[in-house]
Amino acid sequence: MGNVGLLFVGAVLFINGLLLLGKVDARAGAVFNLFVGALQVLTPTYLIFTANDDPLKILAASGIYLFGFTYLYVGVGLLADLDSTGVGYYSLFVAIAALGYSFVNFRLLKDYPFGVIWLYWAFLWFLFFVLLGLKKDEIKVYTGWVTAIEGWVTGVIPAGLLLSGYWKHPTEIAIALAAFGVVVFTGLWLPTRRTPRPTSAAPRVGGAGAPT
Repeated sequence: MGNVGLLFVGAVLFINGLLLLGKVDARAGAVFNLFVGALQVLTPTYLIFTANDDPLKILAASGIYLFGFTYLYVGVGLLADLDSTGVGYYSLFVAIAALGYSFVNFRLLKDYPFGVIWLYWAFLWFLFFVLLGLKKDEIKVYTGWVTAIEGWVTGVIPAGLLLSGYWKHPTEIAIALAAFGVVVFTGLWLPTRRTPRPTSAAPRVGGAGAPT
């Protein structure tokens, strides 16, 4: 069940990346965020209730709520045209928590690919904090590309491999994911980052222009 949710995490990240890049209407993207947000709250609730008090299963399921509440928050914020600050600072919380879940996957669960994937998510949610919380609009295009790419690399592709039984050779997958992330996201930085306009006021990144 968690792998199905992971598939739709990839889908919503792809949609939200396109939203940041101006390819998807904000209100249309908001509806999909609400769909996936609801799924990502129901899924861990079911997994926790059926975990038979297994602390590792409960720990693994608990991280899914971070995504569910993000997408619900974003969906409501877009529809209501709210300022992005709340989502931005919640994203900082998620980024820090994701580092903890990365450690858990590396040390306790011995799941090295998802240890790396949680680092991807920590980086992405930190970008959301900078973009939406600190209002650094100059990284909007960069964040859009990172979001769309992570939708496939951390969501759709792993979910497809897990669901079909082809998720094998975890050490090699972890190394490949780490190398891909460093090379691609470093390479994207200069061509996508905009020079901020000289102004005394921070640019507003809120309402319909503030997807995650």
